Amino acid sequence: MPTPAQTTGSDAARLVSRLEWLLELWRPGVQRRHVARRRVRRASSAVVRRACDMLVATVLISALLPLLLPILVWRAGVGRALTSEMRLGLRRRPFRVWRIELGKSRFAAWLRRWNVDRAALILHVLRGQMSIVGPRAVAVDEHNLAAAGSRRFLVKPGLVCLWWIRRRANIAYGSEWAADNEYVATRSHRGDAGIVLRAVVAGLYGAQPVEIADGIALFGLPLANVTMNEAVRRMVGQLDADQPRRVCFVNADCVNLAFRRTDYHRVLETSWMNLADGIGMKIAGRVLGSDIRENLCGTDLFLHLCEALAGSDKSVYLLGGKPGVADDLRAWMRERYPKTRVVGARDGYFTAADEPHVVADIRASGADVLLVAFGAPKQDLWVAEHLVATGVKLAMGVGGLFDYYSGRIPRAPVWVREIGMEWAFRLLQEPKRLWKRYLCGNLVFLARLARWKIAPPGRNT
Repeated sequence: MPTPAQTTGSDAARLVSRLEWLLELWRPGVQRRHVARRRVRRASSAVVRRACDMLVATVLISALLPLLLPILVWRAGVGRALTSEMRLGLRRRPFRVWRIELGKSRFAAWLRRWNVDRAALILHVLRGQMSIVGPRAVAVDEHNLAAAGSRRFLVKPGLVCLWWIRRRANIAYGSEWAADNEYVATRSHRGDAGIVLRAVVAGLYGAQPVEIADGIALFGLPLANVTMNEAVRRMVGQLDADQPRRVCFVNADCVNLAFRRTDYHRVLETSWMNLADGIGMKIAGRVLGSDIRENLCGTDLFLHLCEALAGSDKSVYLLGGKPGVADDLRAWMRERYPKTRVVGARDGYFTAADEPHVVADIRASGADVLLVAFGAPKQDLWVAEHLVATGVKLAMGVGGLFDYYSGRIPRAPVWVREIGMEWAFRLLQEPKRLWKRYLCGNLVFLARLARWKIAPPGRNT
């Protein structure tokens, strides 16, 4: 005869078994309800997105039609007004898109820079084949590229996308397919609204011409007009050269300083590679007919350089910033890029008497790359004076880079950089220190640009 304890235990076991049985009956119902709710949310989201697309497309058609009609009539009088080509849409379904045929005149090239030829794509938004925001509608024969960005076909192609915006802001450093995958992974109505607003600003910059010179000069300063990847490739190749070389980043403030200081202008003239930095240089290039290929600021290039040096026998020395900042950056690099060698780090607060010891320490470290964060023009003047004595193969002034990656100062969000307003973000962070540089300096730069456009002045005017 079972004891009371055994009876209680068996009752508990039966109760647990019955509860598990009821749970198994209840779980499929819950799962079905969850699936149904997800489907309802997706369907409602698609309806809202479609309604927004129709509304925006209707507004655009109404606004652009008076401007496009004369162009269409003009083109119809000399030939075809519209051309078509096959593109891949949602789930790789091909569809034919229409473009306005503008011809090959200089006026047509100007219209093409402002994407007038793409205006007919709005019709495909009305037809439901495209959205206002989405990846670029790739051509059917772009097989390899399409395979690399397969997630892009989970959504409809769009008139504007992250890649479109970043190209116009000159910060499209990665691949188009990575940007598309980023968009699909973070897609939302709020995100699409932000992309549309940023596209309005980015659209003012206009599209880049097909042909861009590799070497250009702005305000009498030579610039290496290369991509981020090409700039890093050249830098890494320089590390095996016999002669040490300097790299300078040139922004609007640097141009103003170069016009005021002959010694700084000479340093920039004799630099191995000057890289255009900032939206001001992009605007200047556009106005003066020498388009900038990419915005090559030291803060972005630093990450690509660290990746390129990872796992190699090349090393970096960090010089500059307030006490402790270079050490914090070194610790950040150990965590983020453990295979990139950092052989020395020290702050930039040393006297003229300490300078020989600083140079000797850099030389003794055996560093190949020297990053100097003193601010312009001091950093570039210092590098030019001590380049040979340091024993490095490549040296460059990097401005506030140390402050960003050490965590002392937050960098502007990507969406701020996409509209070319990183300078305004920095101004808000330190208005007392930077108001003169950005508010007064930018006006001086624009005035100098206008004068150079009308009649290129002498160097010191």
